[in-house]
Amino acid sequence: MTTKSATSRPSYPQVLLHRGRDKNVRARHPWVFSGAIASVKGEPALGETVELRSEHGDLLGMGAWSPQSQIQVRLWAVGRATIDRHFFAQRIQVAFQQRQTLGISTRNTGYRLLNAESDGLPGVIVDKFGDWLILQALTAGAEYWKATLAELLMELIPCQGVYERSDVEIRKKEGLTTTTGVLRGQAPPAFIDILEEGRHYRVDVINGHKTGFYLDQRDNRSAVEQYAQHKTVLNCFSYTGGFSIAALKGGAVKATNIDASQPALDLAAQAAALNGFTPEQMENIQGDVFQLLRQYRDEGRQFDLIVLDPPKFAENKSQIEKAARGYKDINLLGFRLLKPQGLLFTFSCSGLMESNLFQKIVADAAVDAGCDAKIIRKLDQASDHPTGLAFPEGYYLKGLICQK
Repeated sequence: MTTKSATSRPSYPQVLLHRGRDKNVRARHPWVFSGAIASVKGEPALGETVELRSEHGDLLGMGAWSPQSQIQVRLWAVGRATIDRHFFAQRIQVAFQQRQTLGISTRNTGYRLLNAESDGLPGVIVDKFGDWLILQALTAGAEYWKATLAELLMELIPCQGVYERSDVEIRKKEGLTTTTGVLRGQAPPAFIDILEEGRHYRVDVINGHKTGFYLDQRDNRSAVEQYAQHKTVLNCFSYTGGFSIAALKGGAVKATNIDASQPALDLAAQAAALNGFTPEQMENIQGDVFQLLRQYRDEGRQFDLIVLDPPKFAENKSQIEKAARGYKDINLLGFRLLKPQGLLFTFSCSGLMESNLFQKIVADAAVDAGCDAKIIRKLDQASDHPTGLAFPEGYYLKGLICQK
């Protein structure tokens, strides 16, 4: 890929909008859907930079072209900008400096460095685990500039290598195939140990979920640590036991993990050892959460603190109703397994599940469980997962701490 000269203004293909369809762009929302586009001047390649213009030809911004997606243009910048190596270097540096300003990079060896649209880089996810950067290129534009991004990351961020985990189905909507592998530098080891607010975790960056670990739950793990003293803890959909490690750090008597993945539970056991906990303090159970919670209900088992952190139940709007039933079911079981005065940490990571609807579902579950629960705290994603004010879609993780 050749880099355009900063001294000469490059010529870009142009995407013109229908009349009256420029309002969102002028409000700095980064997405342009296919229905808003009137015509295209030129023949932009997949992921190539285009000029976005109003019906009158006014320049609105610069974006990446993705003809196979419903979102056909994702804006890199509002107004005139040269989209080149220097542009991406600036975006990376600003994001890194913001993490330093917040103190995230000094207290944690695992954190999100680039959070896609909310860091001005649509489709670009970069997580730092120890000395390695794990990159996801989710969109055509991110794929088009992937090699440049990896090169810049090696130059600007202290690391030993950049590894790609673009093995996500969403790429197919962009006309892309899934892919993984080393982009720059050395390959990462099979597992990377990270430090998070004093807690040690072992991360599988090659085969684990997403980029290997749910960094967005950092602050919420700290909340569990804060409330866990002298409590028995049930951690549902536990993955590698992040909440359980936090609970034991906070003085929990015992933590029980339930997850469908035995390899994830094996990592949870290793993380327990890294933190100095004994096997007696952490129980790991492989199985279906819904079935096991019904079994515990029938056995009359109860816990002081329960964490419900299920996978995304709604991938699109047509699945909202089904997702609501799933959240209702799991929270109803959670309330029934909770001791009096117990705490329920319940989450939804479905961006399509609105906060008010999620709260109503949890409230209905409490009513059906026959308890008068109250919200003592609302939770969301960690500060290295910012949400652009003009991009509310970037806010996806919502949680409640409810007391029975």
